[in-house]
Amino acid sequence: MPIRLLPSNLVNQIAAGEVVERPASAVKEIVENAIDAGAGRIEVVLTEGGQSLISVVDDGCGMTADELELAVERHATSKLPDDDLAHIAHLGFRGEALPSIGSVARLRLTSRVRGADSAWTLLVEGGRKEAPEPAAHPPGTRVEVRDLFFATPARLKFLKHPRTELIHVREVLERLAMAHPRVAFSLTADGRQVLKLPSCSGDDETARLERLIAILGREFGPASLALDAEREGLRLSGRVGLPTFNKATAAAQYLFVNGRPVRDRLLGGAVRAAYQDVLAHDRHAVVSLFLDLPPDAVDVNVHPAKAEVRFRDQGAVRGLIIGAIRHALAGAGHRAAAPVGSLGALGAFRSSTLPLSQHSGASAGYGWQPPPRAPQALYDQGIQAQAPLGFADAPPQGRAFREDAPGPVATEWPASDAPDGGGLPGTGSSPGTGAAGTADPLADYPLGVARGQVHDTYVIAQTSDGLVIVDQHAAHERLVYERMKQALADGGIARQGLLLPEVVEMDDNSCDRLLARAGDLAELGLTLEPFGPGAVVVREVPALLGDCDVQGLVRDLADQLAEWGEALALQDRLAHVCGTMACHSSVRAGRRLNVQEMNALLRQMESTPNSGQCNHGRPTYVELKLADIEKLFGRR
Repeated sequence: MPIRLLPSNLVNQIAAGEVVERPASAVKEIVENAIDAGAGRIEVVLTEGGQSLISVVDDGCGMTADELELAVERHATSKLPDDDLAHIAHLGFRGEALPSIGSVARLRLTSRVRGADSAWTLLVEGGRKEAPEPAAHPPGTRVEVRDLFFATPARLKFLKHPRTELIHVREVLERLAMAHPRVAFSLTADGRQVLKLPSCSGDDETARLERLIAILGREFGPASLALDAEREGLRLSGRVGLPTFNKATAAAQYLFVNGRPVRDRLLGGAVRAAYQDVLAHDRHAVVSLFLDLPPDAVDVNVHPAKAEVRFRDQGAVRGLIIGAIRHALAGAGHRAAAPVGSLGALGAFRSSTLPLSQHSGASAGYGWQPPPRAPQALYDQGIQAQAPLGFADAPPQGRAFREDAPGPVATEWPASDAPDGGGLPGTGSSPGTGAAGTADPLADYPLGVARGQVHDTYVIAQTSDGLVIVDQHAAHERLVYERMKQALADGGIARQGLLLPEVVEMDDNSCDRLLARAGDLAELGLTLEPFGPGAVVVREVPALLGDCDVQGLVRDLADQLAEWGEALALQDRLAHVCGTMACHSSVRAGRRLNVQEMNALLRQMESTPNSGQCNHGRPTYVELKLADIEKLFGRR
């Protein structure tokens, strides 16, 4: 068969298969053209999910009659004035979108240049272009796409339900709207407005946050951290969600490169790596990251849809993302986002992040500084694992107060002498009494002072303007984990020999996996040896763990080794191993704590990064404001 050139309409249809996958693809290309044209308002109208009609109206610079004719020709564009693909400064540049759409649909362009007396319109139907004609239209451009894929019926079979196609269109618009907060966007489907985003004012950071809240929800504002970092000509800005504000999928991770929405494995992998210490493997962070770098440092001409990019220095980009996110999370201290939810009468409650700016001088939640420190001996003593916790000899963070004492200030007594009768179980305090470390303890500590323990699981603390409820196991798990990471960074984890070595029975395969990694485990403070068929004996454990659940720890480690496979060095999974060890050594739910132990837990949470969530991303505490409690009782 002789070689021949394909007809131009067939060439355009082939290109359309790469550029226009579904209605959302067409909307993306058209809206990007509107943004490049300087539009301040973009209105999108769909019928039947975009299959019957896609209409995009903007108030951009518009086009003349001659420009309309060129706009529907392949590889005709105004975006590359220097013909240099290494310096792309616009969203569009390939010159393929409009001719591709026109080859598979009925495309009508109507446009008027600002200052012109009249507008012009042009029709392209299945690749056949007609001559421009005068028309009536305000300054700007209207692009109408009717009967999408009528010229390629086979493609119609792959379209989903109109509701599904609408969802994809909305996602495209939301991503573009995040990157361009000063542009107003609206989306109407079958006569119903489903998205309206007014133009945002103020400085760049304020406008971006306003747009993100409009798209991600009002709760994203207080549950996120501002990000702004620079390194080697790269700048990373945006917002990252607190670990406790997470999702089941990565759909809420919005990544932009030089204002262009992208889906890049390198960027997604860097986000996962940054959160690996604070999120469970099946949960995903909510982020909106904007990476700005010189145009010649990134190649956006990788895919016709322009959704993928390639970086000249991938290591620098990955390092910047991981470092900036981890620094922001560490700076948040014990801050958490933990919705209480709607549970009957408690539906009026909303959890909130602690007002750090009132306690530590941080700027409205954008940073964190340690609060005033409790006595050093209390920190040196530290939370230890399981009974006894070892705080009896530490300087008391506070004392129980006798309510019946005369005068405006209650008489103090040692917590060890406080009566148990009538008090909260296990606290050594009488009803309504608690602990106080200074003359005004509530003003000194963001997490307040302990007032008691309920169900031997939750510590109740009073703050200056509300209550804090702490999950003692989740909180202690984070504290132990952070101490283990610090010990590793300082040169290794100290070991503690077991008085009676622990024999753990398992199947032969599990034993073999553990023994094959015995050297790596020893470096982490866990020493084990073979003990006959189907068993290992544990002789030493990390000293930080105290009296931990050795049986459960070893079995969980064996399961993890089976999941990771033999090729991966255990050192590459230090975070997971430390998290597993911390979980098995933490104060259990059902463990009674005294007042000193509860306050020590609160103080250490205040001084430990990421203590607002456990190693799996669940909140360690929630806060109820006094105003919300008063509303519940009809006081407001």
